[in-house]
Amino acid sequence: MRRLLFAVLLAPMLALGLVPDASAQGRQNFSLVNRTGYQINELYVGPSSSPNWGRDILGENVLANGRRFDVRFPQSAAACMWDIKVVYEDGDTSEFMQVNLCRVSTVTLFWNRQAGTTRFVVE
Repeated sequence: MRRLLFAVLLAPMLALGLVPDASAQGRQNFSLVNRTGYQINELYVGPSSSPNWGRDILGENVLANGRRFDVRFPQSAAACMWDIKVVYEDGDTSEFMQVNLCRVSTVTLFWNRQAGTTRFVVE
């Protein structure tokens, strides 16, 4: 299985949320849905303003295909723009940059076999 890095940038999301906003606190919670056909072994969510991913928030768990994982942020989290990285069971990765989590409740990942890319859809 070959995965290519596929960063999805949505213009309206880029224009908003670049500066932390007190009214954004606690609004970043979202559900990640895996529709890739592959197991996700690691999940990282880091502020777009930071070069570091931080810890794997799945911990010892995995996210099987067709399953959902709820990501919860502390009330003190103020940034809206976040980057999401997943690591699949074979070690391949996909990264999604500049996702405005203040405007998203669900992120669904899809694998496109023909194109060899992973894409996401937000709700």
